Amino acid sequence: MKLQKTLERLQKLHPKEIDLSLDRIKNLCDKLGNPQKNLKSISVVGTNGKNSTIQTMRAILTAAKIKCNIYTSPHVKKINERFVYNNKEIKDDELCQILSEVEEVNNGDPITYFEILTAGFFYGTKKYKDNINIIESGLFHRFDATNILEKNIASVITAIGLDHTDWLPENERTIDKIIFEKTSSLLNSKIIVSNQDDKQTLEKIKKSIKSNNSKKIIFNELYSFSLRENNFFYYEDEHGDLKLPIPNLVGEFQLSNVATAIATLRNIEELKISDNHIKEGILKIPSIARLQEIKLGKLKSVIKNNKLFVDGSHNALGAKVLTDYLDTIHSNKHIIIGMMANKDHEKYISFFKNKIHSITAVDIPNQPNAIKGEELKSKISGFDNVNYKKSILEALKSLKLEKKDIVLITGSLYLAGEVLNLN
Repeated sequence: MKLQKTLERLQKLHPKEIDLSLDRIKNLCDKLGNPQKNLKSISVVGTNGKNSTIQTMRAILTAAKIKCNIYTSPHVKKINERFVYNNKEIKDDELCQILSEVEEVNNGDPITYFEILTAGFFYGTKKYKDNINIIESGLFHRFDATNILEKNIASVITAIGLDHTDWLPENERTIDKIIFEKTSSLLNSKIIVSNQDDKQTLEKIKKSIKSNNSKKIIFNELYSFSLRENNFFYYEDEHGDLKLPIPNLVGEFQLSNVATAIATLRNIEELKISDNHIKEGILKIPSIARLQEIKLGKLKSVIKNNKLFVDGSHNALGAKVLTDYLDTIHSNKHIIIGMMANKDHEKYISFFKNKIHSITAVDIPNQPNAIKGEELKSKISGFDNVNYKKSILEALKSLKLEKKDIVLITGSLYLAGEVLNLN
């Protein structure tokens, strides 16, 4: 309760949810003694795959007994997920203490919620100065609150696609602008570029980072992977080849994120990551709401022996990799969907055409910025079996399932969080 009250106060410090600028975060961190300076950091930017890439690095570092701090956003179930120190999610009391001290130093000055949380993360690292820090960039990167580091040991660019365009000027809502915002201000260290959705996007990324003097480690140029028979995948880079077990993440598309994580850590020589660290780590990757199968719980009991998955994807790039995975499953698929109002609903839903048996729109509870389920249903066209139900539970109970049918709940990380909490 004390933590919740602190968070509620922090949310009232600025009239806007997002106000892209670095001035406020720099001023606050200066008052805090600039805790972000001299950190050993890996920055992660991109549209999709950031969390899976980060969690793979976390798992490998844990296997190597290397301590790390991790900052991600948004959270799925609770805000503590955003603050990992010494490989562990922060406890309520410690998080409340950190944020209260930062709030006191801020002294009521205007600052966005994300900015003061970011300052809080950096402030919390003071106890763990020797740890590796993995820092996810939020909305974009150039004016993102995380972009106040003066040096790092690597920058990772995951798959980039169209998302959050409502925060850009109307005449600049393009992939070119997004690539510029995410990659043009990367620090001079090493840049690892993940597999991209198309060649044009990759070429635009390469052009954007061309003047950066960092070593560029680009997928299919300095590292690659392939899926092989007998349940293993083959990874190779300039440091050598690895025959690896299939990671514990669902979906072949996740291999790209795993390979990017491996390439990043193998190219930070001081970490001395061994083949065994990688083999052990990729079998223990934490994954919440990223094509996560729910095997037990209240919601699972409703559909009994049918499989239930939850996935937080919410943009076209995410829908594409999700439907690629669905294509590998030879049974009826039932989709339950809820989305935030500022997303491209028609584009996201279009990827499921001719691939699913039914689609049911729902309201996302506790999210005033979500599109109402009935309105979302009205945007769904070209599907034979379209429904609306007010709640997730009602939607599950309404499904007419046959043996081996699967159910997927998707469209928003906020919806995924509600699903996991309800379950």
